Amino acid sequence: MNHSDEITDPVKKSHLKSLLLITFLFLGSYSTLFIIFPFAYWREYFNLPAHLMLIDIATNVLFCITILVTSLFIDRVLNKKISWMVRPITRLIIQIVCQTFGALLVTIVLSTIYYIYGEYLIVIQPINVGVREAVYTIISIVLWALMVSALNTGDFLLKNWKNATLKAAEYKVKAAESKQIAAEIELQALKLQLDPHFVFNNLSVLSELILKDQQLGYDFTENFAKVYRYLLLNSKKKLIPLQEELDFLDAYLFLIQNRMGDSCTFQIDIDKSKLSMQIPPITLQLFIENALKHNRTEEENPLLVKIYSNDNDELVISNTILPLIKKAYSTGIGLKNIVNRYALLSDRKVSIEENTETFTIKVPLIK
Repeated sequence: MNHSDEITDPVKKSHLKSLLLITFLFLGSYSTLFIIFPFAYWREYFNLPAHLMLIDIATNVLFCITILVTSLFIDRVLNKKISWMVRPITRLIIQIVCQTFGALLVTIVLSTIYYIYGEYLIVIQPINVGVREAVYTIISIVLWALMVSALNTGDFLLKNWKNATLKAAEYKVKAAESKQIAAEIELQALKLQLDPHFVFNNLSVLSELILKDQQLGYDFTENFAKVYRYLLLNSKKKLIPLQEELDFLDAYLFLIQNRMGDSCTFQIDIDKSKLSMQIPPITLQLFIENALKHNRTEEENPLLVKIYSNDNDELVISNTILPLIKKAYSTGIGLKNIVNRYALLSDRKVSIEENTETFTIKVPLIK
């Protein structure tokens, strides 16, 4: 269904509803008049010429349309002023009073027009009716106007109930999706903690360092322990101060640089005023892993990763693009993880920009 169909469909439904209400009002008014007026009246009425009867029917249709338009107008105004949900009794009383006066006003105005200009129109000659019939007719007009208002109100409340039910269902779906996202994030954090490649690579480097330089091996062990301690303590937290994430990053980069040497370079420039702001834990590790996974790391042409803050309270992570000869398989879970986290934590979104030279990610810092 295109956009124009979405617009015209409610319009068609509104027109259909108005047509049904006019038909209901028209048939109801005649059925009431058959009860109110005596048989002699209707015998005289059906003896009128056909064209005069048609004019009378058309006049009654016009009257029904006017009553309907007035009734719907009153309902629309009251819907804006007084809510059924907040003050139902007050709304009911005011609606009955307004609909009654509206029906009476329409009856008086149209009767006055008919009385003044009736002689200039080709209309039926007035058939004598008593005061009793006239009073009952006015009462029936008011009652039918109230009935139309009741039907319209019922339709209005039913639509609101449907909308509220749909919104509640959407909220439940979003809540379920949020729980699922949170579970996926927690699972991903657990995978990071237990990644066998990460453990194997760093233990291999550690064994080599212990043989070459015991002090460096000791420092490597300390930083390795810091990384795992951070993962174990913070993986399930929603937010941590940026300062804590950067302290973890120092330990993590120590491991990378001792494992990869000069094949990658890291430049970090964070405004001190931003250090107390918060960020989801393990964010920077995911971005750095993403850069290392999808780019070459060569000593003669090192991969450059820049991490800095900007004036828009964002943390920017940018790396040069050095395409792999054989592209690494990627599920996109790392970046999706961060995007999903921010969907739960903030209205601000993660920004990803890519050109032929650099790949840049901007994540909002949360106050």
